[in-house]
Amino acid sequence: MLRPPRERMQHLRGPAELNRQTLAPGDLAVRDGSIAAFEPDPRADVRIDASGCAVIPGFVDCHTHLPFAGWRAGEYEQKLTGVPYEEISRRGGGIKSSARALASMTDGQVLAQATALASEMLATGTTTFECKSGYGLSRDAELRSLALARELAGQVTQTTLSTALLAHSIPEGYDAASWMAVVEEMMPSVLALGTVSALDIFVESIAFGLPELERMGALAAAAGLTLRVHGEQLSCMRSVPVALRAGARSIDHLSRVHEDDIGPLAHAPCAAVLLPAAEFLGNEHRVPGRALVDEGAIVVLATDANPGTAPVFSMPLVIGLAARLYGFGVLETLGMATLNAAWVLDLAHDRGSLEAGKRADLLVLDGPVDSIAYRFGHNPVQIALIGGVPVYVRDEAAGARIST
Repeated sequence: MLRPPRERMQHLRGPAELNRQTLAPGDLAVRDGSIAAFEPDPRADVRIDASGCAVIPGFVDCHTHLPFAGWRAGEYEQKLTGVPYEEISRRGGGIKSSARALASMTDGQVLAQATALASEMLATGTTTFECKSGYGLSRDAELRSLALARELAGQVTQTTLSTALLAHSIPEGYDAASWMAVVEEMMPSVLALGTVSALDIFVESIAFGLPELERMGALAAAAGLTLRVHGEQLSCMRSVPVALRAGARSIDHLSRVHEDDIGPLAHAPCAAVLLPAAEFLGNEHRVPGRALVDEGAIVVLATDANPGTAPVFSMPLVIGLAARLYGFGVLETLGMATLNAAWVLDLAHDRGSLEAGKRADLLVLDGPVDSIAYRFGHNPVQIALIGGVPVYVRDEAAGARIST
């Protein structure tokens, strides 16, 4: 059973805290959807014998682009033959391709695809995930995307949170500044949905710049929303200092982060969200993950689940990639994929670690935790529980047993 170094930690910084998580045998009792105690409950209606298995918190995926429409397999073929993403985007691919697909599909079709993918995520242990807009590229289409995310929340088993990625790609007929004027005009409608918790922006040579990042930060602050940033993915824009001044909760990607920005980020109340699937499939520069951890950053792992650069929905697969690419230990990766990820979504008070009073989002693995990275590509999740209720059970002869 995986326990945090001490009770009520909001996040884990640096190798010392990440590696002070403990793995020890024990019992766990759940009442009314929450972890009640770490001892047997003789009154329990349902019992799970997890002998020989590991019990860990459910994975929190704090960076996905659900719901989206269709796929972009042809672009991956181009990447394999050496065409860079920037060139694919300039040819009308990338985000613009997904925007065309979203416009061509009905709400029902988009939601059917998204709910199927959410079920796939649940089967690999994701019990909470974030949704982003960003494939609309018009006022009405962005609002539609956010409304679809709200609909998705009512159709899936997991908890979802909604992020308005209103500055993802510059729509046709606009420049960065004029589109940000549209974003500002949209804000009352975005807030009226009642489900958006964060704003996001893609800071890149083919997208938005530092002035737009400052403006998005001001909009987030005025609306009382969290600021999230796609930064330093394809080129070094020096977005980290600007994002920190704007009060960003996280900077995601960081494949091209400047070495002078690692220290300030590591000591700020801002997470470094690493997306190894996007790096691996996109042939991007490798983020200095080990340096970020060693400097003391709040490092997080997420899938970046999207139809173009990271069509990956499995957190165990992401953990395996991160361990190999960045040299992370298993306890480090687990802290990044649970408590630290919950902190990014402002949910660390309620989930992300096995502590009394927190929601009983739990995973029973079919073996020890080190098998997650070691058995790369294998799904280690045998049972997933949300609020103490088994919502996914893999039918196997060996492993944990549920009895009533």
